[in-house]
Amino acid sequence: QVQLVESGGGLVQTGDSLRLSCAASGRTFSSYAVGWFRQAPGKEREFVAAIGGGGRTYHADSVKGRFTISRDNAKTTGYLQMNSLRPEDTAVYYCAARSGIYYYTRGPDYDYWGQGTQVTVSS
Repeated sequence: QVQLVESGGGLVQTGDSLRLSCAASGRTFSSYAVGWFRQAPGKEREFVAAIGGGGRTYHADSVKGRFTISRDNAKTTGYLQMNSLRPEDTAVYYCAARSGIYYYTRGPDYDYWGQGTQVTVSS
């Protein structure tokens, strides 16, 4: 069983930056793929970025060039660095994890989810 705890959300202005963290329990974090998803009010959950256990990454087109996913296996923590934030980035951000060296972009592919952290970008 893996438990995930997100942190780092908040209220920022357009153009600001935030770094979200996803702290994971368990000793096998290095072999897990980690993904970030977000859900805005009234919208479906959407994929944001993912990193495989092997380190390869993939970012959604909507955030490419602005967001960067990374991981620190020694700290069993995943990160989402978000730069040049826009009002349309406002959402609850969730991290997810599953065993695997590849990255995964679909929510049902993940076994474990955090509770979410709110990101609000004001114009």
